[in-house]
Amino acid sequence: MTDGAGNPQIVTMRLELRNITKAYPAVIANDDVSLEVLPGEIHAVLGENGAGKSTLMKVIYGVTKADAGKILWNGKAVNIPNPAQARRLGIGMVFQHFSLFETLTVAENIALAVEEEFDLDALSTRIREVSERYGLPLDPRRLVHSLSVGERQRVEIVRCLLQEPQLLIMDEPTSVLTPQAVRKLFETLRRLADEDCSILYISHKLEEIRVLCHKATVMRGGKVTGEADPRQETVASLARMMIGRDLPVCEHPEFDGGGEPLLVIDGLSQKSDDPFGTDLKDIHLSVRSGEIFGIAGISGNGQKELLAALSGELPIDRANIAPITICGVAAGTLRADGRRDLGMAFVPEERLGRGAVPPMSLSDNALLTGHRTGMVRFGLIEDALARVFAERCVEDFDVRCAGVHATARSLSGGNLQKFIVGREILQNPRVLVVAQPTWGVDVGAAAAIRQALIDLRNAGVAIFVVSEELEELFEICDRIAVIADGRLSPVKRSSDTDMEEIGLWMSGMFPGGPAAEDVSHAV
Repeated sequence: MTDGAGNPQIVTMRLELRNITKAYPAVIANDDVSLEVLPGEIHAVLGENGAGKSTLMKVIYGVTKADAGKILWNGKAVNIPNPAQARRLGIGMVFQHFSLFETLTVAENIALAVEEEFDLDALSTRIREVSERYGLPLDPRRLVHSLSVGERQRVEIVRCLLQEPQLLIMDEPTSVLTPQAVRKLFETLRRLADEDCSILYISHKLEEIRVLCHKATVMRGGKVTGEADPRQETVASLARMMIGRDLPVCEHPEFDGGGEPLLVIDGLSQKSDDPFGTDLKDIHLSVRSGEIFGIAGISGNGQKELLAALSGELPIDRANIAPITICGVAAGTLRADGRRDLGMAFVPEERLGRGAVPPMSLSDNALLTGHRTGMVRFGLIEDALARVFAERCVEDFDVRCAGVHATARSLSGGNLQKFIVGREILQNPRVLVVAQPTWGVDVGAAAAIRQALIDLRNAGVAIFVVSEELEELFEICDRIAVIADGRLSPVKRSSDTDMEEIGLWMSGMFPGGPAAEDVSHAV
């Protein structure tokens, strides 16, 4: 780098990692890792699930202490024993797994990271202003437990932006954001970089890396295996660097119209029990055997309520029984276990807490929903059968872990997702309801999960997918609809529409949609 006169200019690195090593009883998560980040640089860290990326970021942020190695911050060696010290240095982090208290409001959660004295009302005003300026709107008064996954992601991002960090670490920040929100976020990140903020960026979306990042460091098996300028690479070449082989391509046979309807919703209207939630308004849809039916939409438009109604998690309102039929049986009065008895399996959008119990082993987590496959006899648990089932799930879905005795929380986000999806698929359901099937999963594993869903569809299973990744929906779905403000759009074959039209519908601009009604009323 040179100054204005063309003379060499010495630039102090914002962050230097020298020979960082972190080992756990069954795995070396980081093995002699070195990394440099310049001021104003957007630096990607690439790797498969379990490559050590998240562990390295936690070392930088003070969540995890390295066993060996040195951290230099603006040219000086530092010790970062905890996140509070990291924030004082000017380091902010957006976690893949959210660190939020569900019983507190958005403003109260953000206040926990504010060390100086503050006024909650003034902080709420600032939250509203910053979130709107960055295209990530938030209501500071809302309780976190009422937020969708995408809205919780916004809280994490805004909490960091309020700190005005010198280094911003982002671990899968766009996993559940809409394309419009992603573009707005990228504008924000570029502006931060122009203002000399450094950004460490972890994402499995390689096209994002190409568009956004100045440099990429590739990790595999806990080690740094290469560096690249992603702007000079293709998605295919980045994938080869990351997973060591060509990117798999899903094989999706042409849709023949499907067989009998196995999941039917006939006029579901349901008031949300959350004052900040979204009421469902006259939902009609059917999913046939041998079909993947996709739901697109901006987070917080009724997806959470629709999934709760389908899974049986909503309290039963006998005065207004949900008109839901599963495999020909009226299921509106059934709770989750009764619906599973009919042949339905379910993958929730939240991995930790709903998809799996964090401190329990993978074997025990397999038992939670898989016990119908013979793991319980005469009321007694067959531990050996539970272990065999979990081992099959780990092997068939390439779950990187220390074995089936490992706890769910010890897995990386992507590996836990593979385990949960695999657990449900291996139960041979007739109906599978999946929310965000590849959230936080690397490109190779995402392709494997999508192909597994397609194979299940080819075997005659009815699959209902809710995803905020349009590319994913168009890759695997036979028919697509959009949910906006609790209303369902017309249903279209994937081959008869495109991402531009579906993206427009996501804003409510479909026949009978909320935005279309607003326009007609204005006229």
